[in-house]
Amino acid sequence: MIEFEKYQLENGLKVVVHPDTTTPMAAVNLLYDVGARDEDPRRTGFAHLFEHLMFGGSRNIPSYDEPLQRVGGENNAWTSNDFTNYYVTLPSANLETAFWLESDRMMALNFTEKSLEVQRKVVIEEFKQRYLNQPYGDIPLLTRPLAYKKHPYQWPTIGKDISHIQNATLEEVKNFFYKYYAPNNAVLAVAGNVNPNAVFELTKKWFGEIPRREVPERNIPQEPLRTSQEMLTVERDVTASLITINFHIGRRSDPDFFINDLLSDVLSNGPSSRLTQALMKDRQLFSDINAYLSGDMDPGLFTITGRIMPGVTIEEAEESIWQQLNRIVRDGLPEVELQKVKNKMESNLVFSEISFLNKAMNLAQYELMGDADEINREIDHYRVVTADEIQQAAKMIFRTENSTVLRYLAVKQ
Repeated sequence: MIEFEKYQLENGLKVVVHPDTTTPMAAVNLLYDVGARDEDPRRTGFAHLFEHLMFGGSRNIPSYDEPLQRVGGENNAWTSNDFTNYYVTLPSANLETAFWLESDRMMALNFTEKSLEVQRKVVIEEFKQRYLNQPYGDIPLLTRPLAYKKHPYQWPTIGKDISHIQNATLEEVKNFFYKYYAPNNAVLAVAGNVNPNAVFELTKKWFGEIPRREVPERNIPQEPLRTSQEMLTVERDVTASLITINFHIGRRSDPDFFINDLLSDVLSNGPSSRLTQALMKDRQLFSDINAYLSGDMDPGLFTITGRIMPGVTIEEAEESIWQQLNRIVRDGLPEVELQKVKNKMESNLVFSEISFLNKAMNLAQYELMGDADEINREIDHYRVVTADEIQQAAKMIFRTENSTVLRYLAVKQ
């Protein structure tokens, strides 16, 4: 059980605090309810651009890193299609440093043409290195528009096209910030050797005077139901061919998320999982193969992807995956196999909660989704899943018309 206390400022900022006296440290996690799905289709990559801009200095503090490093702190951030997360870890005795740094950049960044140009170059270089000039790097640029035709999940967080960041104006960037970077669009979670009341006082002191902002109501086009399979075949200069099959599933907040998550673990979590055992060890068709969920706030994807061994055709590889999926659809799975997967899931959840930083991040995400206390019910949701529910989920998900396939072929030398 993770104990925590909650508070909300008048400006809308939600605060969640988990005291943990087993560590001398503290984590300050600030989660903004904005991601790539909130972008203009003609100006994608802005959510990720801000992950960089937020470290480029605020109106009053030219260097974010320097004062934090002086008090023994570290920081980082990440962007998803649904939200943007910033975190700081530091000795709890120096907690206030994190508060004045985070509050100052929530109030106003140092918006100049120079700061934008610096971070623009960083993001463009990242786009080139990770997505254009790296083997298999363009897969997200291919699979997302294949799977989504209407919903903004059709582009990755880096953006749809490099020109969107290249042509972004300072005015557009400022508008994005003041639209989404607001206290009433964020959750602040603090975990570590802290006193909840003291944290609430610090929150009022440093964040209380930041005004609410007019955060636009989400009006995202929903993806229509897929009625037929779509396939894309490309050739690339890579060492081995690869196949990715995406199936549409529901939201992270849907009750069947936990069923689907266990189903993905049945397929590929560990050396005795079905795809690993049958297709890597027994038949040696793949050098690696994985199944996982996107875990998105809007209806997401169940992905199966594998790198194919030399001499194996793409058709043989794809057919072998469908055979394993159809086995679960037809025969279900023994209770003992499901229990093994549940035990491993429960162990992973317990170990992940040892980290005070993980607890801060998870509390923030659950509070953003509606209730931080869901963190304490998570294991129970997995425990009650039945083998019959797993089989029914497989029948719903693993349908040809519910799939998109990327055949990523190595060019024959």
